[in-house]
Amino acid sequence: MKRRQLLKGVGAAALFPNALSHATQGRKTNVILIMTDDTGYEVFGCYGSQQYKTPRVDRLAETGMRFNHCYSNPVCAPSRVKIMTGKSNVRNYVHWGILDPGEKTLGHMMKDAGYATCVAGKWQLQGGGSFVPEKEGTGTFPGDAGFDEHFCYDLDSGEKDYWNPIFIDNGQSKALQNTYGPTLVNDYVLDFIDRKREEPFFIYYPMWLTHGPFMPTPDSADRSSTSSQGNFEDMVAYMDKMVGRVVDKLDEAGLREDTLILFTADNGSPGGNKGGIVSELHGRKIDGGKSKPTDAGTRVALVANMPGTVPAGSVTDDLVDFSDMMPTMAAMTGAPLPTDDVLDGVSFAPRLHGRPGKPRDWIYMYNEAIPGPVPDPTIFARDHRWKLYNDGRLYDISKDVLEQSPVTHGGSGARAKLQAVLDSMPSEGLKIYRPETDPMAGRIK
Repeated sequence: MKRRQLLKGVGAAALFPNALSHATQGRKTNVILIMTDDTGYEVFGCYGSQQYKTPRVDRLAETGMRFNHCYSNPVCAPSRVKIMTGKSNVRNYVHWGILDPGEKTLGHMMKDAGYATCVAGKWQLQGGGSFVPEKEGTGTFPGDAGFDEHFCYDLDSGEKDYWNPIFIDNGQSKALQNTYGPTLVNDYVLDFIDRKREEPFFIYYPMWLTHGPFMPTPDSADRSSTSSQGNFEDMVAYMDKMVGRVVDKLDEAGLREDTLILFTADNGSPGGNKGGIVSELHGRKIDGGKSKPTDAGTRVALVANMPGTVPAGSVTDDLVDFSDMMPTMAAMTGAPLPTDDVLDGVSFAPRLHGRPGKPRDWIYMYNEAIPGPVPDPTIFARDHRWKLYNDGRLYDISKDVLEQSPVTHGGSGARAKLQAVLDSMPSEGLKIYRPETDPMAGRIK
């Protein structure tokens, strides 16, 4: 029996009897899932950066667990669909910014388990926008994804101005002038913690920081700066400050030891010739790799923190995929996993309890890029060292992190292993919307 089938069949509590320790003491484990936007692993001090200021995230790693090998999709919308559903995008990705309303989400799972649920920040799953105007609003809105409350950047126009934002506050549109959007989102998260401190809660906090346009923050020394690199560095620092405010609120509320914080990012830092971000890590330059399937686009930070539960100062090389968030949260809280569909995630909850568990030994990636003239998805399977694309290209990432020279001799064992992974997944996307054929007709309304 496959691991995901076993997890679904016997339930999280049976597999991880210590996972419900807080529940047996009268309090369930709260969960706050923080996801920054366009922030590669290379910008964090806990991963070796000396260029950026991230003391609060670094402190979470110092007092919790840092994962060296967490991988997202290289762009945001596919990452958000995967993290919400525990599935590979090959099973449920429709089109840019659309989450099939029939999908069970983290919000549904936690709400069904009796949690107060909230999403604050960038949602981007309700449908279409300028990419697919004929499908605008046909995806999933926060209130239909299991979230009791939402405070999200404008769901209709897609406008996400940092200094003059438009928010949807539980269904009501609010245009706010001369205010800094990320601070308002953070304030909402802190208020939710205050209001729900006496009951179990789940907060999904998908930040807009550090996505472009790169603009000064309230803490920037030069509020008129037009430097993309300098403003990005200030935005990283402000993002870190917002994380620190969440941690401080949990301390103030007496909830730190009862709350699992999972901190990650949706994809790598922005790149390109115009306004691209260049970072230095361990003496080498790293160009932002957002939208690229290389490590620069897909390797992201993952820090887990829960004092008294997650071993302090621990580091792991376990492979983690975004689909793993759902079964991990289920195991840590006792929430029942969806049982009516296949799940691709593998729980890393044993590691959070200081045990090795059975981590995954490969990752499968199916990624539909932003709609363009070439609709072919990027598909690959990888482990720590090797990476095999569905077109036959094999790379030894340990020697060729930029994937410039496919392996033509050797690596036969790795090729066979990873080809078996590719062969085990559907040959094409099961729900992809194509305007010329509209296979979603009658399914999404």
